Amino acid sequence: MYESRGAPLVNRRQFAWRMVLHLVWATVFITASVLIGVVGHLVLEQGVHWHDALLNSALIVGGIGPYIMPQTYSGKVFFAIYGVYVSLVFVATLGVVLAPIAHRVLHAFHLDDND
Repeated sequence: MYESRGAPLVNRRQFAWRMVLHLVWATVFITASVLIGVVGHLVLEQGVHWHDALLNSALIVGGIGPYIMPQTYSGKVFFAIYGVYVSLVFVATLGVVLAPIAHRVLHAFHLDDND
């Protein structure tokens, strides 16, 4: 997917397409994480509507924190584990989005001036 050290830089259109693909993957990661939170919230907390579970999960993924605090022991444990998971997803998603930019910058430094 990426050009090797000796290959020239891809043009801007190909780079833009690469960025779009990486943004799509980041969106898939975030959507899957929100869905995991919604399902966990609905299963472990009784009496929570799906729209409240979606709001709660979206706020946790966004880094704001829960809107509805869990009342059950299993819900509290789930949200503790889910918070750690969301932190890892944030770092991974940031890496997915920034990888093409970092590769392009580093690749430009390694190009020979003689070519």
